[in-house]
Amino acid sequence: MPAIKYKQKGRTGLFDKEETLTKLSKLGNPLEKIRKTIDIESFRSELEEHLLNHNRKSKAGSRPFDVVMMFKIIIIKRVYNLSDKQTEYQIYDRLSFKEFLGLSSGDRVPNAYTIYQFRKKIKEKDLEGRLFELMSWGRRK
Repeated sequence: MPAIKYKQKGRTGLFDKEETLTKLSKLGNPLEKIRKTIDIESFRSELEEHLLNHNRKSKAGSRPFDVVMMFKIIIIKRVYNLSDKQTEYQIYDRLSFKEFLGLSSGDRVPNAYTIYQFRKKIKEKDLEGRLFELMSWGRRK
């Protein structure tokens, strides 16, 4: 019996990322739709005003992750119904998540505890409802 020939594995190419993102777009990437519909960057001043520590006495310690990127992580959690731990894993694993967040393959990703703390801070400041209301009602591109 002759050996069956299967399709070969592809070779990594220079434009693989772009081709993959184009295919994801054609298939209906929900995060791309959100990015095109809602100007999430317009939330920056509100997020920075309420969530950053403006009373730091020194510059010691690690710098915080960008508040807009962290808010986008909360959006991912909500759209995909993920736990904090699963969100961390999926950000590492999925090209579409990295693209939505503006991360490159070598960038640091917030861990599950950091995601939890950010979400907790949003709830403590009673911002969750307000932010998602703003997303639904007006702050559109």
